[in-house]
Amino acid sequence: MSDAEVTAEVPPTPDPSDVLALNALLSADERALQQRIRDFTDQRIKPNIARWYDDAVFPLELAPELGELGVLGMHLEGYGCPGRSAVEYGLAAMELEAGDSGIRTFVSVQGSLAMTAIHKWGSEDQKQEWLPRMAAGEVIGCFALTEPTAGSDPSSMTTFARRDGSGDSAGWVLDGAKRWIGLASVAGVMVVWAKTDDGVRGFLVPAGTPGVTATPIAQKLSMRASIQCDVVFDAVRLGPEAMLPAALGLRGPFTCLNEARYGIVWGAMGAARDSYEAALAYSQDRLQFGKPLAGYQLTQEKLVNMLLEIQKGTMLAFYLGRLKDERKLRPEQISLGKLNNVREAIKIAREARSILGGNGITLDYSPLRHAANLESVRTYEGTDEVHMLVLGQHITGLGAFR
Repeated sequence: MSDAEVTAEVPPTPDPSDVLALNALLSADERALQQRIRDFTDQRIKPNIARWYDDAVFPLELAPELGELGVLGMHLEGYGCPGRSAVEYGLAAMELEAGDSGIRTFVSVQGSLAMTAIHKWGSEDQKQEWLPRMAAGEVIGCFALTEPTAGSDPSSMTTFARRDGSGDSAGWVLDGAKRWIGLASVAGVMVVWAKTDDGVRGFLVPAGTPGVTATPIAQKLSMRASIQCDVVFDAVRLGPEAMLPAALGLRGPFTCLNEARYGIVWGAMGAARDSYEAALAYSQDRLQFGKPLAGYQLTQEKLVNMLLEIQKGTMLAFYLGRLKDERKLRPEQISLGKLNNVREAIKIAREARSILGGNGITLDYSPLRHAANLESVRTYEGTDEVHMLVLGQHITGLGAFR
């Protein structure tokens, strides 16, 4: 019997996206949650995302729907938050980003950044005031850290909050500028990080506070179904209750960033999987030179290489999720996951586009949209270079950031 005949007798895998049957690593409850988020993505995001992306609009009507779905502040306990596991949050991030990075980014900004900052560093009054409404999607939050000249190096921020008055009743006056702040123009509350005489502190700035101007950044080539803004603070007066009392120093924002980076490890694999599945389906239907594209060796090589990295990246996400649920996950491990999975996801999306040929440059198909979005994902929450240096310092014991 020839090798070809032996190979032909092997039945195809039930799930061509999960040859290793990684879903077997999940509990029944985890699989049910994943399917629920996947169904939501298939029904609410995928049929509309080409229009949202083309029109460069974020669908605000999704906020309460995502709240009802239970994915806002998903990993947080109490105050109306779902209190789900790290793995469950990762699965949600993966399924939502299979729809679009912009939608997963909204969930990340809301839950991993803004809500985590309040939950971890806020007063009881602040938590009671904001978290239940944010978990329900009734109030949108944003996280203002990055500045026009302070991206990868937040310690060089120039936004400053000075004391206004003396004693316990002293307020604050906030001046400065932030850039690339997701959702700022539609946020009901901003979490703003600023230098003070005591170090970096976090402040809650409600919508409508005088002196705050948020301007959406237009003409983007990536993350078009999302909102990023320039924000200016001009002599913004805040009461003493505005400060997050437990946050002092860059540990405050960095703790939130690590939550967001963790979600990206999973989300990137969602974008990669959707790109691969689009290319696989197209290659099986598209005839060239008398047979499907999928029947050519070059196409199969591309598909297999994509699948290898998706399976490896998904295994990595599972492993990091289990570590996080055991309270054992370390920052350098998150950096490894973010660096690897986003980098590989971009390669997969680009390779998937090549199988689609000229049709792949239209919004009828997802891979090029995913590839464009992933350029932003690759940049925010730490660039490739930053995560390489985090890992470099870990393995050598020598810091090379400066």
